[in-house]
Amino acid sequence: MMNEATTGPSGPAKGVKAWARRLGQRLFARLCNPGLVLAALFFAASLTPSLTPRIVVAQAVLSGLCLAVGYGLGVLLYWTWRYMELPLPGDAGEPRRRKLVYAVCAAIAGIALWRSQHWENVVRELMHLDPAGPSRMLWVAVGAVVVAAAVILVGRAALMLVQAVMGFVVSKIPRRIAHVAGFIAGVLLLVGLVNGVILGSILEMLDESYRQRDALITPDMPPPTEWDSPGSAQSLVAWNQLGRMGRRYVDSRPTAAELAEFAGPGAKSPLRVYAGLPAGETPQERAKLALEELKRVGGFERKALIVITPTGTGWVDPSSIEGVEYLFRGDVASVAVQYSYLSSPLTLFLDPRTGQETARALFREVYAHWRTLPKAHRPKLYLHGLSLGALNSERSFQMFELLEDPFDGAVWAGPPFAASQWAAATRARNPGTPIWLPQFQDSSLVRFMNQNGTSTPAGTPWGPLRAVYLQYGSDAVTFFDRHGFLRKPELLEGPRPPDVSPYMSWYPVVTNLQIGLDTSLSMSAPMGFGHVYAPSHYLNAWLEATGVDDWSPQELDRLRRFLDDRRRAELAGSADETVDG
Repeated sequence: MMNEATTGPSGPAKGVKAWARRLGQRLFARLCNPGLVLAALFFAASLTPSLTPRIVVAQAVLSGLCLAVGYGLGVLLYWTWRYMELPLPGDAGEPRRRKLVYAVCAAIAGIALWRSQHWENVVRELMHLDPAGPSRMLWVAVGAVVVAAAVILVGRAALMLVQAVMGFVVSKIPRRIAHVAGFIAGVLLLVGLVNGVILGSILEMLDESYRQRDALITPDMPPPTEWDSPGSAQSLVAWNQLGRMGRRYVDSRPTAAELAEFAGPGAKSPLRVYAGLPAGETPQERAKLALEELKRVGGFERKALIVITPTGTGWVDPSSIEGVEYLFRGDVASVAVQYSYLSSPLTLFLDPRTGQETARALFREVYAHWRTLPKAHRPKLYLHGLSLGALNSERSFQMFELLEDPFDGAVWAGPPFAASQWAAATRARNPGTPIWLPQFQDSSLVRFMNQNGTSTPAGTPWGPLRAVYLQYGSDAVTFFDRHGFLRKPELLEGPRPPDVSPYMSWYPVVTNLQIGLDTSLSMSAPMGFGHVYAPSHYLNAWLEATGVDDWSPQELDRLRRFLDDRRRAELAGSADETVDG
């Protein structure tokens, strides 16, 4: 065949056609029976409920990935069985067995799809959402098949690349050595191709896109005219040095008149200080500039001062700060410094150290100046962060630095599972308390809260420092378990959180894929669930952390309703507001 392909004028074309035919046969080869069975089981498990509701596209992608993963594991088990030369059934009944496999897989998938409608609606009911329509099942099935087919084809192509490298190496060195060396070389080539070419190009494109978006100043947001606002003519930080999220944060501060409606006469307009990435070359430069701006506007003359660590893009959740501004009747200042213009997951993946360095630099600058002030005349000092901001905020100080003169408290919301201090306190929780609402020692230093408040008995005394973690059981960002692929997560042990479905179960590999997807969907959950923290719950956390007690229960209830209603209206009117930076 090779002689014929290389002698006649049509030889090269026939050779290419033959190669393409063999390539197609390998890419579209018949599916493996054990792989199909395991794929069906993984598909069924992927339809069971997890922490957050899933739109059709998300469920289809998840189920398609689970189909492909299950199929791949089934093929691997089958290959291992054959490699170990264990007995296999004869080929006489192969067509009959294949029909039986198809029937079993179809039954498993059909029953799971039918049950998935109920499972999904239980989660939606917990979060006060309308039930999903019946057409959801059909589109999930179609989308899952498309995703699985694409993943399997890519996987086969990658395997063929590795095998080609192995085949080339076999012709050069002894066979046994060649198999090992060729496999390693093939895998390294594949990883280099993905990381160096595909992933590198995507990350470079995202980096440039986020940079341009951060620098964009919309015409409907002119520089402020108030002297005590960053970006004003008197400010040390120019309007174009705040970044997109900084401009939004500074521009949205409530006025004294707005606060007076709830806080009474004498309310002040709170101070908000922010320094964006363009404000300095290094975290230290930006932190020093933020400190000088804070001193310029009189931030150390207020009753309370909050050092905020934003999320990846520099976003400060308005729900997190407005409540405490009302509690102090506007007599509060806050300061934040941007450390990235990428989203939180990309920031954590590409540059995990800059956020910690920036939070550390800002805390050092503010804390050092704060300590020089007379204790009787300096503001109460608090730390705050949401999500990646909580992780970096709790890393901004060392406990031994605070022994002589601690700051007053902190509110950390939605701490990621990688937050070390949160994880340490959670692991050391008192026996009998659940991971989703633990109690730590005598609750004088650290308390945990969710939608229903804290489990700490009323009247329990605080120590000199009050740290509060606000977390929802349905927040996958907090409760993702890196070991959950092969063991049941603690979240599913014992009593369930009030916002987690009683039908949620643990399946090896699949459940962690579900919760992994939930981390990206958690910001699309309704307010008060997932990773979308409600203003009223922030307010409750700040009441614990600050000890403010000059509001009546009726006034606080009215304020909670107002803040929640306004935030719901904002979220309904702007999709951009639901995105965690």
